[in-house]
This record gives sequence, C-alpha cells and structure tokens, in this order.
Amino acid sequence: MSIIQEGAQAPDFKLPSHLGDDVALSSFRGKKNVLLVFYPLDFTPT
Repeated sequence: MSIIQEGAQAPDFKLPSHLGDDVALSSFRGKKNVLLVFYPLDFTPT
C-alpha cells in the first residue's frame, strides 16, 4: 500500500454503516462532502 499524496483522490472503499449496510465512499462522489476521521487507539485502555 502506498501513501496518498495531498490533494489526490481517495481510493474507493466500503465500510459498514451503523445500520449494518455496506457504504462505499464512491457513492458520495459528486453529491456530498466527506470527512474521514481516524481515532487511533480508540476504545482501548491507553
């Protein structure tokens, strides 16, 4: 896996929604803004 350069288009991926359905990033392309937030060590005792 390579590092994504600033300003580059994000690769498509799917994640489960809170309803259990898979949601693809590409389903929002051209329709909505998407903010990806990562929480390293979230839900850990650290």
